[in-house]
Amino acid sequence: MSEMRVECYAGYRADQRPIRFILRGHKFEITEVQDQWYSPGAVYFRVRTDDGDFFVLRHDEVQDVWSLDGFRSARERPPLPEAGEVALS
Repeated sequence: MSEMRVECYAGYRADQRPIRFILRGHKFEITEVQDQWYSPGAVYFRVRTDDGDFFVLRHDEVQDVWSLDGFRSARERPPLPEAGEVALS
């Protein structure tokens, strides 16, 4: 898990939802919170950033520590070859 700095919207409670974060010196603007779920002591957010990538951010509420729990790139990948075809690189 990587620690990070996270700025949050504070509505009816503090740290209600993340709006941007800094990871390894790079700033990410969150354009969409796609999902949110809870586990004992932590809240998870699946977010999309302005570059189209997806991240799962974990907020440990007891220690007030944010970490990266998952990542998926939005960049298009070449399609897999059909049966009998050879993939060219």
